Amino acid sequence: MSTATDRPQPEATARPSPPAEQIRAIPARHPGRWIGTIAVLVVAALFLIGVSTNKNFQWGVVGHNFTSSAILEGLRLTLELTLIAMAIGVALGVVLAVMRLSPVPIVSSAAWMYIWFFRGTPVLVQLLFWYNLAILTGPHPAVGIPLTHIVFFHMDANSLITPITAAILGLGLNEGAYMAEIVRAGILSVDEGQAEAAQSLGMTRLKTMRLVVLPQAMRVIVPPTGNETISMLKTSSLASAIAVQELLGKAKIIYARTFETIPLLIVASLWYLIITSILTGGQFYIERYFARGASRNLPPTPLQRLRALFTRNLTTFHGPPPPPPLGGDHR
Repeated sequence: MSTATDRPQPEATARPSPPAEQIRAIPARHPGRWIGTIAVLVVAALFLIGVSTNKNFQWGVVGHNFTSSAILEGLRLTLELTLIAMAIGVALGVVLAVMRLSPVPIVSSAAWMYIWFFRGTPVLVQLLFWYNLAILTGPHPAVGIPLTHIVFFHMDANSLITPITAAILGLGLNEGAYMAEIVRAGILSVDEGQAEAAQSLGMTRLKTMRLVVLPQAMRVIVPPTGNETISMLKTSSLASAIAVQELLGKAKIIYARTFETIPLLIVASLWYLIITSILTGGQFYIERYFARGASRNLPPTPLQRLRALFTRNLTTFHGPPPPPPLGGDHR
């Protein structure tokens, strides 16, 4: 006698699943962003119209003096002062930072005193001090043994400390104090185990600093050094106070003769903005270079940003590709 369980069961037929509805994502609307963007564009347009139509700016005078020989000569001297002062500041800053971290109390105290003095007094005061150094030493200072009549040689202070020399000394020595703290911060950012491992291999302290610590500290040192370079470019304008005819000094000479003060100040400002923009771009690529070993995703370059923006605009124009259908027959 057969039971119900012995009877053959009918095979289950596969039923096709109904096609799922395609989900269409609708981006969230942000009316506040549009209102803010329009407000900024309106204010910028009004500002540009007001500046371009104001006759008091004398844009014709600006264009006439923008590439004049006097302005270009002052620009060249500004760049020279910036480069030389930063070279002195960086070299001196590295030496002072190493001295500041020295275990010898006399050496570290001397570096601290230098940083304390040059960071605590204004740059303009230091420029005026170097410019008037002949008052302190006399017009013909001598080098010899004190309290004796033994003199090795005499110097002419007026010809030795020229206005340009005074500007280089004032700017470079002052920058060295700030660069010392920047380099010291970069050195301290490197793990101590790096130096200990190098010393365990028999490397000296200076060799460890030069080959192991400083290359790793550059990632921290470069960004503030770039800022200091840009700041030095603008600080060099203080050299006009000691008769150095750099960019601002040349502009002052011209408008003192022509009484066209505002146009010449605009010329100097535009050149400062152009050089600052170039230095900012160079700083970006140097930072990107030293970030290769510490960051997986490097920041995109301006060209890559522009390319990505253009690609996004094309995607927005043509619309996103439709999502594939879910379930059902995909043939």
